[in-house]
Amino acid sequence: MNSGQNWFTRTYAQHPVFVTLAIILALMSAQAAFLAAMGHPAICDCGNVKLLYPDPSGPETSQHIADWYTYSHVLHGLIFYLILWLIAPRMPVGLRLALAVGIEVAWEMAENTPMVINRYRQSALAEGYYGDSILNSLSDTVSAIIGFVIARVSPVWLSVGLIVATEVFMAYMIRDNLTLNIIQLLHPSEAISRWQTGG
Repeated sequence: MNSGQNWFTRTYAQHPVFVTLAIILALMSAQAAFLAAMGHPAICDCGNVKLLYPDPSGPETSQHIADWYTYSHVLHGLIFYLILWLIAPRMPVGLRLALAVGIEVAWEMAENTPMVINRYRQSALAEGYYGDSILNSLSDTVSAIIGFVIARVSPVWLSVGLIVATEVFMAYMIRDNLTLNIIQLLHPSEAISRWQTGG
């Protein structure tokens, strides 16, 4: 085991960017393969690809490159960076990025299983949700990477400010955000659902 660790350590020390990219590509390939095996379409069943789909509860949400929930995935990256910075400050940043991508990929796989999809459907804004296209899911992972990089080059106060501002902005614009998404997934609230639908 030590020889394997030493080999990896030496390889990473010599080629940190290459090793980081190789890990990320392997993880995202596994993500795409998993979603394909679960029967998710490569792109929207509508047959076209849009850069941005603007309707947060429309039938093509989570099917194109970006939508309102792309902001939440950027926040994933910001949050993952801050957590890993706190618990593993001596870990090379490339490995922290690879670990963050691994967490994001694991979530993307989990949230596209029938159990989690059905759980999401209990929310007022996701009644017609049937999972991500492979394109959208991979774009979500790229968004998390962008968030991680933003946190890497920003002071902590700015990263925290971006998280708070984004949550407030999404709540105002579409009556949903990462916090409400987590609450509705773990313990659906009828009161939140009524507010989200304007009731």
